[in-house]
Amino acid sequence: MIGPVIDILLLSFMIVIALAVVRMRDLFGVAMLVSLFSLLCAGVFTVMDAADVAFTEAAVGAGISTILMLATLTRTARRERRRASGVSILPLTVVCITGALLVFGTSDLPRLGDPDAPIHKHVADRYLQRSGEEIGIPNVVTSILASYRGYDTLGETAVIFTAGIAVIALLGLRRRRPRPARRREGNDALGETTVVSTAAVADEPVQGRPEKGGDG
Repeated sequence: MIGPVIDILLLSFMIVIALAVVRMRDLFGVAMLVSLFSLLCAGVFTVMDAADVAFTEAAVGAGISTILMLATLTRTARRERRRASGVSILPLTVVCITGALLVFGTSDLPRLGDPDAPIHKHVADRYLQRSGEEIGIPNVVTSILASYRGYDTLGETAVIFTAGIAVIALLGLRRRRPRPARRREGNDALGETTVVSTAAVADEPVQGRPEKGGDG
């Protein structure tokens, strides 16, 4: 009985956080709320007995992604600028149609935890019975992720690595060299200052020496 209550509470908090993210203009607050959203999502996965997915969501969603977003904020403005344009009908329509199709597609899925579901009738028994002999790892989930679904895990790791490299490239962490145009402008200004200073010194009389053409 406590399980459905926890699910409803977690999903309710996620909906409230999603609405707050959409309305908020403080990007630092948005990053913190998105991190909290990922943490709640990891809690939902834990309640659904998907501990491996919960660990991944907590590490990547609430951990690495938050660090990357905060690093991005150091190179951008903290607050989002308001746009004067009104509501765009086309993107809203596309999102509504896509959501309706996704909801319609889930109507044909088997009930959560159904022992007669197709996923429990084919490879699940083999994983439980023979993974220890074939892989040599006592944890069935680890043997599935590291061996049976090794290519899938490698692909997910490659996606995360590529995303991290892309963010670092966008941030431009390497120190940029000064532009030649700015350096020329600085030299021109320095040259003008030097000429003016030299002319001023040339016009001034030297102390202790009378000017030429003067009296006595």
